[in-house]
Amino acid sequence: MLSLDEFSKYIAENKGKRKFKQSVELAVNFKGVDFTKQENRLNLEVMLPNGKGKSRKIALFTSDKSLIESAKKEGIEVIEENGLQALASDQKRLASLLAYDMIAQPSLMPSIAKAVGQFLGPRNSMPKPLPPNTDLKRMAVSMANTVTMRSKGKYLPTIHSVVGTEDMEPGMLYDNINAVVSGINRKLGQNHIRSAYVKLTMSKPARLI
Repeated sequence: MLSLDEFSKYIAENKGKRKFKQSVELAVNFKGVDFTKQENRLNLEVMLPNGKGKSRKIALFTSDKSLIESAKKEGIEVIEENGLQALASDQKRLASLLAYDMIAQPSLMPSIAKAVGQFLGPRNSMPKPLPPNTDLKRMAVSMANTVTMRSKGKYLPTIHSVVGTEDMEPGMLYDNINAVVSGINRKLGQNHIRSAYVKLTMSKPARLI
């Protein structure tokens, strides 16, 4: 694997060259894994030890009054059950929700799937069920630091993940990358990574593995 010094040099050479904050992205290619088998397809969540460098807004689908109050205190967007049909017919608002991490009261999942599943499902953006007695503030922090990696299609042996932003310390980014690689190895076993590349949003990639 690319050493921390080499990785730090790569980040230093490529950051600060755009008018926006670039993400740091990881691409992993696999070998010896039959992705035609459902059990081998990745849908893996990894909590990055140093976060993603930027946070997304959170939306909560709920009909519970106490959850609504708690969510509003935490600055979480609330979508109430009685607003689902209006949401389903509002394409602009639906599209805006793609910028959110979404969670939902479990009992509402069937209603959500019926109302907006056709839009959110194909975009891998269906809300996650909210576990009972969850602390919303703690869950918001967890979601802000967690990345999800999914296999694309049945045969593509590649996944992509954001691991931070260019203004983070290289050592923090490096730790995040190691967390993702370790998570993949725990899921698939050792020696199934053919190669891994890192890049900033607009930079050329560098090979890590």
